[in-house]
Amino acid sequence: MTDTTWINGLQTASLDPRDRGLQYGDGLFETIAVFGGHPQCIEDHLDRLQHSAARLKFPDLDMAGLEAEIQRAAGNLEKAVLKLILTRGESARGYRPPEQPEPTRIIMTSSWPLWPGEYYLDGVRSRVCDQRLAIQPALAGMKHLNRLEQVLARAEWDDPGIAEGVMLDTEDRLVCGTMSNLYLLSGSDLLTPSLARCGVKGVMRKQVQKAAATLGLQWHESDLRMEDALNADEMYFSNALIGLWPVRELDEPRYTRVDAGKRLIATLAAQGVRQCDVS
Repeated sequence: MTDTTWINGLQTASLDPRDRGLQYGDGLFETIAVFGGHPQCIEDHLDRLQHSAARLKFPDLDMAGLEAEIQRAAGNLEKAVLKLILTRGESARGYRPPEQPEPTRIIMTSSWPLWPGEYYLDGVRSRVCDQRLAIQPALAGMKHLNRLEQVLARAEWDDPGIAEGVMLDTEDRLVCGTMSNLYLLSGSDLLTPSLARCGVKGVMRKQVQKAAATLGLQWHESDLRMEDALNADEMYFSNALIGLWPVRELDEPRYTRVDAGKRLIATLAAQGVRQCDVS
């Protein structure tokens, strides 16, 4: 497929360099899976966007209009990625936001990434990143445009066999992957790090929590440390594109079984998460 970009409803790739998203990372984004012309989890994506925009004190958004633009961009796509970027719009130089901002809407579509099927069947290799996440509760949970910590973390390895890296905060708490949320299975408990201080509250977390309940797993969101990961029975990553990946290696071979992970993947597929339909 041909990658396409719309800015404020017009098919163009030209952005004013005064845009605050470009100048300061003053904005938000959503990465949405599209199957058969239908954006997946669209309500959850738009709900996160709306709440995050309110936290950043953006003006009220035309959510119906925004959804219509997304649906129009996705309509002819069989299997693709749609990225929505919302910035505070243009302004003169200086950090102070304009009194009456006019947000910029950017929609980009691109080809679906191809991941090996064994990622879902056998698990992925991962590593612990040296780069740490700063603690900033005012931005925690949001998918804002400031991603330099993730950029630096992802630059730490070039081994194509390593699919993801684990990130801790500056106080040594487990937080997430560079592009994902993470989970630890301990007995019948499914543990996931608290995102009260930093990290992104991914839309797939809600689907994973629902699948866990179906399988009788107890959901716990709390502060976790590396020793929790090292002592866990199984470990997983999730995001809106990959669905859920079991982990077989964290710096070294560690998780010899991915049985519950396979059941989670099958349950997610049954819930309509097409990314996990690996049958």
